[in-house]
Order: sequence, then C-alpha cells, then structure tokens
Amino acid sequence: MMKTAVAIRHVHFEDLGSFEGVLAARGYKVHYYDAGVDDLWTLEPVKTPLLVVLGGPIGACQEDAYPFLADELRILEARLAHGAPTLGLCLGAQLMARALGAAVRRGPRPEIGFAPVRLTPEGRESCLAPYGEEGASVLHWHADAFDLPDGAVRLAATDACPNQAFSWGRNALALQFHPEARLKGFEPWLVGHACEIAAAGLSAQDLRAQAERHAPALEARAARCLGAWLDGIGS
Repeated sequence: MMKTAVAIRHVHFEDLGSFEGVLAARGYKVHYYDAGVDDLWTLEPVKTPLLVVLGGPIGACQEDAYPFLADELRILEARLAHGAPTLGLCLGAQLMARALGAAVRRGPRPEIGFAPVRLTPEGRESCLAPYGEEGASVLHWHADAFDLPDGAVRLAATDACPNQAFSWGRNALALQFHPEARLKGFEPWLVGHACEIAAAGLSAQDLRAQAERHAPALEARAARCLGAWLDGIGS
C-alpha cells in the first residue's frame, strides 16, 4: 500500500536527495511543501505517515522575518507529542530541538564541507552506525547549533558542534549534518550558497572536489541509514 511522506522544503535545491529513492523503494509517495509558497496549515500534523523537515539558509529562530517557521514549529510540536515519525535535517533538526524546548544559537564557527562525525555509544547502536565506519564522512553545512533537548539521546558530535544528532523516542530523528546529499544536484548548492562559501573563506572548486570524492560513499551509507531508521519505526 502506498504511503505518503511529506517533506517541508525551504530552498529548492536542498531536497530529499538520495533519501527520495529509498522512500520510493519502501512504498512512499513523496509530496513536497515549499515553505513560504504552500499553505502549511493544510498539512495534517499528526496523521501524515512520515514528515521530513529539510535544511535551508535561514535561522530556526527567525520566525519574525519568516512567519512560516512558526507554522513549522506548531506542526513539529504536535507530531513529537504524539510520537509521529519525524526526521529533521539541518534546519529541520534545529526546529525539532526548538519544538522540544531546547535553545538554538550561533555555533562557535561554521561547518561547511565533508568531514566525519563522532558517534556516541548510543549512536553506534543506532541507524547512524554506517557513519562510524572507517573513512566515513558526511556533508556539514551550518552555522547554528542546538542544545540537546531534555529526554533526547545524543547520537553524534564534532568538535565545533557537540550535538550533531539526537533521537527522541522511537520515531523521531534529528541530524545537524546532511546525509541526503548526493553528487547529482550538488552544483546548485555551490550556486545557491555562493555568498556563504565566500564569507567562510572556502572555494566552490574545493567543495566540488570533496563532493566528487565523498558523495558516492555517502549516498550508499545514506540508504543504509534511512532504511534502518524506517525499519525501527515499523516501516
């Protein structure tokens, strides 16, 4: 039976990436809500089988400038309270942290590029286990960071960002990094984030070379990670 996976998207090129094929193989039909364009009030906050809140270049605390963030927070508060399957990536993870009462603030420095994460003991036993393998890297692309919500389980960290991932109960997973990134479609990241890349003193050429080197293995690990998470929520 076909199930619906809803993804809230903030910029068009930060989509589900390699996760989309995994969801299709598991019998999900993906429907995107584009924040600021589509009416989020039409999204059923609890009964939607699966919700993914994607990344974007705005801050999780900027609802005065971007009022749709208040709608996203209300949706997340309802879903998390009911234990509905929810996945947050980067901005989506920060919004999940806020919905659970944790603070989101500027991190000590931006993290942009491909680099490892350190898994906690709980992380090594979770769906994130593929990212603990030798040579594993993920795409980092954020300047903000979140505190760990009360009751959440920390799964991964880096030096600059001690809370890279957490789980909340059985059905909610928040990832500061971008496991969904793939080589096909990475060029729009370099165009869309050109100002951010320059401000961080990085180059599109170096990031493109990193993607060519790391993305194929990242895509394979992403499929294993998401598949294991879906298995864990009974999907």
